[in-house]
Amino acid sequence: MIFLYDTLTRKKRLFKPLKEGCVLMYHCGPTVYNYAHIGNLRAYVFADTLRRMFEYSGYSVRQVINITDVGHLTSDADEGEDKIEAGAKREGKTARDITKFYTDAFLKDTDALNIKRADEYPKASDNIPEQITLIKKLEAGGHTYSASDGIYFDTSTFPDYGKLAMIDAKGLKEGARVEKNPEKRNPTDFALWKFSSKKERRQQEWESPWGIGFPGWHIECSAMSMKYLGDTFDIHTGGIDHIPIHHTNEIAQSEAATGKPLARYWMHSGFVTISDGSKMAKSKGSIIYLKDLQISPLTYRYWLLTAHYTKTINFTNEAMLSAGVAIEKLYAAISEYKDGGSINLQYKKRFSAVISDDINTAQAIALLWELVKDDSISSADKKETLFDFDNVLGLDLKNSKKYMTQEQIPKEIAALAEAREAARKARDFARADEIREEILKAGYEINDTSSGPIVKRSS
Repeated sequence: MIFLYDTLTRKKRLFKPLKEGCVLMYHCGPTVYNYAHIGNLRAYVFADTLRRMFEYSGYSVRQVINITDVGHLTSDADEGEDKIEAGAKREGKTARDITKFYTDAFLKDTDALNIKRADEYPKASDNIPEQITLIKKLEAGGHTYSASDGIYFDTSTFPDYGKLAMIDAKGLKEGARVEKNPEKRNPTDFALWKFSSKKERRQQEWESPWGIGFPGWHIECSAMSMKYLGDTFDIHTGGIDHIPIHHTNEIAQSEAATGKPLARYWMHSGFVTISDGSKMAKSKGSIIYLKDLQISPLTYRYWLLTAHYTKTINFTNEAMLSAGVAIEKLYAAISEYKDGGSINLQYKKRFSAVISDDINTAQAIALLWELVKDDSISSADKKETLFDFDNVLGLDLKNSKKYMTQEQIPKEIAALAEAREAARKARDFARADEIREEILKAGYEINDTSSGPIVKRSS
């Protein structure tokens, strides 16, 4: 049995698919005006781990990740410039060039993180007719009105508005959630279609029944998810920042149009904060890109897996150093294990139990290390069991040798390091210092981290 935490109900629920043996999943994709930062990428590591867990459990998975290449304005309040148009101006390129470059960059990053490719990556700009059709359906149902800058969804026509984020729409004062717009009937109303400015021609705009313009950010996800997965599908994921506005609006417009639930389970990954605990944000300049990390992408993936996907996780150099030490130790151990073993069924059962309990990768990583240290299991069986775990963890353990960067430490030096660690744990610090000196005389140095000591040749 698989249990998943559902944001909508605020509880863990037994997973039951719409179609026997099949899981239909939609994940909010990137807005391709710049590189995705490492906080953004956490959502896709989570989505990939979720997919891998289902496949490990015997399900087939249909996975859709959209590409937002139009309509996402600089403000969630339907104000400001389109991020794609702004990116094109910034780099002196066309909107098409910008979206092509950053879509390719996003896919390159996900490949580096060993994230499996989705079945579909639909682009908002390729699905304008579907979005117009959905808006017309909402219009026919009495859910829209026209303002000077576009067509808006009237949230007062959807009684359950705000149920995902537990928003009290009636009690929300104008300007409390978004910037003031005097033409909005309700502060929570949002744009379905924006009119092009008469002052400046956009690079991306289309004819519509309401005038030349472009779709709002939210309508694209509803139109594309329903196109590829149906009016109702199993799981919708995204970052927790999507809960109060983007996913709340998706639910309202989709369910107002169809009268059916959009997704049966809503799942959200937590933030990656930086050293001072603040959220990464391009608008603040407080961002780190995968290409700038001084570690391998799989080290970053490993670090993410050491925490539950819902938890905020704080990025620090120390944390990355410790993750690097841990994964190097894992790669080194596997490189010495023999071939020809079998999967240990007891460990497999325990692993399956923790990942089926709301994708508890933190416990899965702990179990992995328990297996590595279990002297009752042969090295060959350890190897095959770790490879089995890796079907979910996605650390590419079968190719571990190509990721090993640290010099192989001589066995006698490694033994001294272990003896020193034992002395430290026994609080025999005098003996620990003596061993450190022996290591130094042999031409090596040792640095202590939260994941254990790092031994390297003295510079």
